[in-house]
Amino acid sequence: MPQLNPAPWFAILVFSWLVFLTVIPNKVLSHTFTNEVTTLNAEKLKTETWNWPWH
Repeated sequence: MPQLNPAPWFAILVFSWLVFLTVIPNKVLSHTFTNEVTTLNAEKLKTETWNWPWH
């Protein structure tokens, strides 16, 4: 039964992981976003307290 021989399957596993680890990070890191990131204003929003009767 060839399924019990781990030699070819382990080599295929290692080779596929090497391909994934060399191709996919380059594609992910070279991705550019279509929209530019805009920075929000640095001023802090003023919050108001609630004047609710709690009883």
